Amino acid sequence: MSEKGSGPPVARTVLQQCLQARLQVKPAEDHSEAQFVQIDRGMVIYICFFKGATDDILPKMVSTLLNLRLCETDSGKMVSVLELPGSLLIVPQATLGGKAKGRAMQYHNNISKEDGLRLYSTFVSLCEKELTAAAASAGGGAEVTVKHGTYGNRQVLKLDTNGPYTHLMEF
Repeated sequence: MSEKGSGPPVARTVLQQCLQARLQVKPAEDHSEAQFVQIDRGMVIYICFFKGATDDILPKMVSTLLNLRLCETDSGKMVSVLELPGSLLIVPQATLGGKAKGRAMQYHNNISKEDGLRLYSTFVSLCEKELTAAAASAGGGAEVTVKHGTYGNRQVLKLDTNGPYTHLMEF
């Protein structure tokens, strides 16, 4: 979805339709169990920001990603996650910015951790706002939620896909 002639992308996302997804956001420690977030039917969004990304791109990203008809209803019709209605699991994924050099991966084009965390947090908030508004206008029905991973930490994902049905989007 990168626009031609507009320069290199400033963000990359991978979208996966899911029946259920569970993400470990904190590992088990001596005196505490591991912590997880989970969604049922909806979409997993993996996201990586590159150098040059600013807050200006976020509304377009959220609108595009949440309005694409990538989710399948029980009758087989393709609808957006907002129309389904479905939940979101947003996973920060810095490795989406990797480039192979020889037999190693390099991440020189990724945004700084501080700027990436700020953009990621704003992206999650905008998604929450959009999904909540769509659920409210649709009336009762299924509970929809936005869950998210922790930026800059190793996480474990368990995913039941409906497909696989995976899309790469650049902004």
